[in-house]
Amino acid sequence: MKLIDRYILKKFLSSFMFTVFIIVAIIVVIDVTEKTDKYSAANLSALEVLGYYMDFIPWIANFITPLTVFIATVFVTAKMAGHTEIVAILSSGVSFKRFLLPYFIGAMLIAISSFVLTGWVIPNSNKTRVAFEIAYLKSTYYFDKTNFHIQVAPNTYLYMRNYNNQSNTGYNFTLEKVDGTELKRKLSASRIKWDEEKKKWTVSNWTEMSLEGIEQVVTEGKTMDTTLAIHPSEFENDYRSYDAMTINELNEQIDKLKMRGASNVEVYEVEKYTRFTSPFAVLILTFMGVIVSARKTRGGAGFQIALGFFLSFIYILLFIMSKTIAEAGGLPPAISVWFPNILFGGISMLMYKYVPR
Repeated sequence: MKLIDRYILKKFLSSFMFTVFIIVAIIVVIDVTEKTDKYSAANLSALEVLGYYMDFIPWIANFITPLTVFIATVFVTAKMAGHTEIVAILSSGVSFKRFLLPYFIGAMLIAISSFVLTGWVIPNSNKTRVAFEIAYLKSTYYFDKTNFHIQVAPNTYLYMRNYNNQSNTGYNFTLEKVDGTELKRKLSASRIKWDEEKKKWTVSNWTEMSLEGIEQVVTEGKTMDTTLAIHPSEFENDYRSYDAMTINELNEQIDKLKMRGASNVEVYEVEKYTRFTSPFAVLILTFMGVIVSARKTRGGAGFQIALGFFLSFIYILLFIMSKTIAEAGGLPPAISVWFPNILFGGISMLMYKYVPR
């Protein structure tokens, strides 16, 4: 790596860190201001609030990484162009492609770090953050679905008329096991309740029908403990639960929801694909940032920086729109989440080909 590469890389990474620090500081101040009343109402200590922000800051910093990289790229390159440094570099025989090398080295370092953090490290700290928000910042959650049907295992289907997540009790419960179109076993109960000590479900006033050959056997009783492939946590508030899942856990959750025929599987698929698209967004936005700001303008660097913020706004708008459409089931999540990257990648290539540098 040449001296000029180290010079650009150092300026790029330091500007990125500074941009992250400034934006995160602003977000934290706004967040604290909005939530102060809730912290007071919950009688939280300063240490508890500080612990929450120790988890919140890495999450939000990583979340805005593509945009902070873009802003830092525009800021550094525009200043270099304003000081005629880029002209001097290119005049010395360095091609524009070669000039891009330190930017892409820095972008790769950031992208790989961001992928590891968002895929496995930050989700573990988000478990505490999400639990804190549910406990102190959100209203009490009540499971309000009725006539609840899910597939809990292959060929096994569970039904409850309603469920009280405060007492972990379900009513009018049935569990059916079928073979093709033939019902092999059916367990019915007027009530089902979770026993925390036994870590099992207790069914009350139950009746079990099973088919043995051509003979139908019926048994019944007052109470019985049973193990089901379902846990009370699945009836609790799932607010941003995907934030607290590693990529491996997201894959498991998606497979489970698909097996059960759940309607909210798109939310988890969008989160999964977002974690893979984010590193590519870092590379694409770095490339675009250099192109829009590498040319010296008579008015100074102000125009390029303003253009950088404008393009950032467009990227955010496209990302939010495509994510919303995917979560609503309007488009496949993979296509919707990748769309902003594909569009901005194409625009970057056109700018690289036609925009004077």
